[in-house]
Amino acid sequence: MSQTDADRVLSALERYAETGQGDVKPLRGMNNVRRLRHGDYRVFFVVNRVEHRIEVASVRHRREANR
Repeated sequence: MSQTDADRVLSALERYAETGQGDVKPLRGMNNVRRLRHGDYRVFFVVNRVEHRIEVASVRHRREANR
């Protein structure tokens, strides 16, 4: 992943954390796991509301994530 792509993904996560906006969907069958779609990348994460943080599990290119 290029630095530009990494910065954009981080910006999208920060925007979601602050506003709740973004292309985010819960994953079926995975308790509390969500998917953020940004460009060609997919970010899989868990929202920890007790500690007010997002725990990123994985960032993958869409061709790898959709398998």
